[in-house]
Amino acid sequence: MAEPLHVSVLLDECIEQLNIRPDGIYVDGTLGLGGHSLEIARRLHNGRLICIDRDESAIERASARLEAFADRITFVHGNFSDTAAILDELGIEAVDGALYDLGVSSPQLDESERGFSYQHDAPLDMRMDTSAALTAYTVVNEWDENRLNRILWDYGEERYARRITAALLANRARKPIESTLELADIIRSAMPAAALREKQHPAKRSFQAIRIAVNDELGEVERMMDTVPDKLRVGGRLCVISFHSLEDRIVKTAIARRENGCTCPREAPVCVCGFVQTLKNLTRKPILPGEEELQRNPRSRSAKLRVAERV
Repeated sequence: MAEPLHVSVLLDECIEQLNIRPDGIYVDGTLGLGGHSLEIARRLHNGRLICIDRDESAIERASARLEAFADRITFVHGNFSDTAAILDELGIEAVDGALYDLGVSSPQLDESERGFSYQHDAPLDMRMDTSAALTAYTVVNEWDENRLNRILWDYGEERYARRITAALLANRARKPIESTLELADIIRSAMPAAALREKQHPAKRSFQAIRIAVNDELGEVERMMDTVPDKLRVGGRLCVISFHSLEDRIVKTAIARRENGCTCPREAPVCVCGFVQTLKNLTRKPILPGEEELQRNPRSRSAKLRVAERV
């Protein structure tokens, strides 16, 4: 099978913002096919790179791609939200930079059997870690009306959430919903004509919502943003690429909380709440892909890079 097409999003911008030291210790918490890791590893001499991914097939592919730099890389099958604990297990007290690309990787989208795409028929899976128990099949066929409606509305920001939920319930009452194209057709059937004329696929928001629910993606981003900044050395950089507004909001809020978290009244002459700034926001507005990257990789269209530095 041919190697899947993989284009690392905002690659040059991430490498520039990480401000890599040849002897530093860095984390790529969402390894994927290793495009970001490759450029980090190339800049290390006696430094170290910790590559984390919960998809074992991603680690297998990336380790082959990064073989020339194996002496400076440690691969870990794990969840990026557990980065701090992983570093503790490795005996690493602090790192000089950490990078997280929160998007779904190209193989996960392109390999139909993974069930992420609404354009290819496959079993309803959507697990990033194929050893996890929860699948999209369970979400679609077993979750109750309130829970389904909530994830479609909250995670997919789908304005027709109630109509789609009603269609899912009606269809699964007759027989289980088993495949991605079957699910996409049910979603399409629930949408009004005006929505079907929109540029994006009618199932895009719902598939996003179900994927987020299956993988607890927002909870993982929150846990990472709560713990990883404490593992950065002073001057260390945290780079996070998000792909939808919910993730970006979590990242932005977490950085602001560590930069401007004082709860004292504005009129107070000095801080008495005990707040200590731990991050400095380096990107008041997120870094976005340029026109050249958008033409080369249309999937980067919604990417936003936020960067913070430990102080």
